[in-house]
Amino acid sequence: MPGTKRENIKLGKKVKVVQKQDQRSGKLTEGVVSSILTNSSQHPHGIKVRLESGIVGRVKEILN
Repeated sequence: MPGTKRENIKLGKKVKVVQKQDQRSGKLTEGVVSSILTNSSQHPHGIKVRLESGIVGRVKEILN
């Protein structure tokens, strides 16, 4: 499931995000959502979240 709609992303969900410095390479980082940083209902590049590890990135894939 793509991470472009805020309603699909819930706290505690496992997701894959792309960090700002990895946007060119497309390297994804897996983690659990601790907070949602994007206020709008959708974003074409993915909703920005903070993972429990402290990493901030845009959601590219929702795993569960």
